[in-house]
Amino acid sequence: MNRQKSYKELDGRGCLYLVPTPIGNLEDISYRALKILNEVDWVASEDTRNTQKLLNHFEIKVNQISFHEHNSQQRIPELIAYLQAGQSIAQVSDAGMPSISDPGHDLVQACIVENIRVVSLPGATAGVTALIASGLPSDQFTFVGFLPRKKGEQKAIFEKLMGREETQIIYESPYRVKSTLENMLDVYPETHPVVLCRELTKIHEEYLRGSIRELLDYLSENDIKGECCLLIGGGTEQLAQEQAEQLTLTIKEHVDTLMTEQQLSSKAAIKEVAKIRGLKKQEVYKEYHEI
Repeated sequence: MNRQKSYKELDGRGCLYLVPTPIGNLEDISYRALKILNEVDWVASEDTRNTQKLLNHFEIKVNQISFHEHNSQQRIPELIAYLQAGQSIAQVSDAGMPSISDPGHDLVQACIVENIRVVSLPGATAGVTALIASGLPSDQFTFVGFLPRKKGEQKAIFEKLMGREETQIIYESPYRVKSTLENMLDVYPETHPVVLCRELTKIHEEYLRGSIRELLDYLSENDIKGECCLLIGGGTEQLAQEQAEQLTLTIKEHVDTLMTEQQLSSKAAIKEVAKIRGLKKQEVYKEYHEI
């Protein structure tokens, strides 16, 4: 067991502060974050050039050291040595909370092993910021982070998420969000609720709330820019059960059921049945029309 008294000095060693930075609007930084950045000996930055702009804006002069996924294993012993010598370090990411989708977790673990204090400051985080304004249930949620890029790997993750009742939060590039939604259609019905948020806290902040199909139709005619947060509606355990029950129906019964319950055209229902059953649309079409 490891017990940490965060605000009690430990043998002259330094402290690792996990300092959140604004996700867009610089006014979102806290007084405490500015105070810590002014007081520490080092700032371990995901991108020193990006962090320097923030430091310059608030007229903070402090030594920086790069710390990112490509050099983390080399840097961690160096940072631990600074901390053991009594110097304090603030770790920051390019935006939002550190240690989420960056190598900060490994540094935290190394500090815990060496009995070095780790103090986390509260602050902006894109996923929760998007969630509470999304309109989707926010009492329970799962943070998924960045998805793998391969279609098969994404589909496997979506198949696991479909049975979850809580809202799911995904980070995605604007260049891949359309293909990600298309991959979702291999698992979810096209009417499933999703919310796409982009440019959080910035002047062009935008929420796109609707179904998977509605968002895809929008993206087919509109280009989007800025980092995106994709939220997937939960409550799909019942959906998974219903789909399992539908597989006991004949193909014709299955198509008719979807047409009635979801008010789909025969064409849309045939496409949905083909997806659910892993069949070609032509096979379902011939079976339904008894060709």
